[in-house]
Amino acid sequence: MSVPRPSLAAALEGGALVLDGGLSNQLEAQGCDLSDELWSARLLADDPGQIEAAHTAYARAGARVLITSSYQATYEGFARRGIGREEAAALLRRSVELARTAAGGAAEGVAGGAAEASGAGGRAAAPVWVAASVGPYGAMLADGSEYRGRYGLSVDELERFHRPRIEALAGAGPDVLALETVPDADEAAAMLRAVEGCGVPVWLSYSIAGEATRAGQALRDAFALAAGNDQVIAVGVNCCEPGDADRAVEIAADTTGKPVVVYPNSGEEWDAEARSWRGRATFDPARVKAWQDAGARLIGGCCRVGPGRIAELAAVVTNH
Repeated sequence: MSVPRPSLAAALEGGALVLDGGLSNQLEAQGCDLSDELWSARLLADDPGQIEAAHTAYARAGARVLITSSYQATYEGFARRGIGREEAAALLRRSVELARTAAGGAAEGVAGGAAEASGAGGRAAAPVWVAASVGPYGAMLADGSEYRGRYGLSVDELERFHRPRIEALAGAGPDVLALETVPDADEAAAMLRAVEGCGVPVWLSYSIAGEATRAGQALRDAFALAAGNDQVIAVGVNCCEPGDADRAVEIAADTTGKPVVVYPNSGEEWDAEARSWRGRATFDPARVKAWQDAGARLIGGCCRVGPGRIAELAAVVTNH
């Protein structure tokens, strides 16, 4: 039995929701080769079933929000592979459709399994929302510059880059646009301009180091860009050290008064030249209580955080 899904903003008023984890690490666990510059976006054209399977793994682990595979999907990146604009737009829309299909299938499966186990005639499927990923300009460059920002482009130029794919993603009907892993407050300003009038709410999530953006701006100033923007339903951080997220959640809530989104990496460090991870994992679901107390309402993991960790996190969020 299905019931109308409330808006994500309305759902956040009722408490915290669990996000998924890193899509790329789950795809690699499924045997996918992501060495291409398009990263996971390559599979939108070559093997979309793998993307749907990865989404499903996270939904079954307890994720209530699935983030699409469009982080590194851009018209420019697809063009380098000989994919024209019309086909690229279709692939961007496909990223939303795949997540939506996985969300529906996993939710119905959980409800059906519970009903069968209890002998009940049926139970409403748990709602699962879809966030269309809009990665930073640096992701398209595939050289690690999304962890630096400061591309030498103006806010106007960045807005022109982001607007076409935002329009394509918004047209596919996601529940929210995830403006994520943003390294630079100037790019955040451009992205917020680019989403104006698209008809879809957004969250804004910075990649940070300490209490500053990757480009070096104070987090309080960076978050303030979204404080009075009603289209922004959550602000926060992702793709960062778990320890850095602790203070960032507090600053985001205090600066904006909005629900906070937080989904850090495992704690390992990405070596862009070697294209590999190094160091040890420090992601600990035990941090969740402090994040929730500070205002976090969308909580998950980013790179190297898999379905197992999301299941652990879901148990903590549910019980808090």
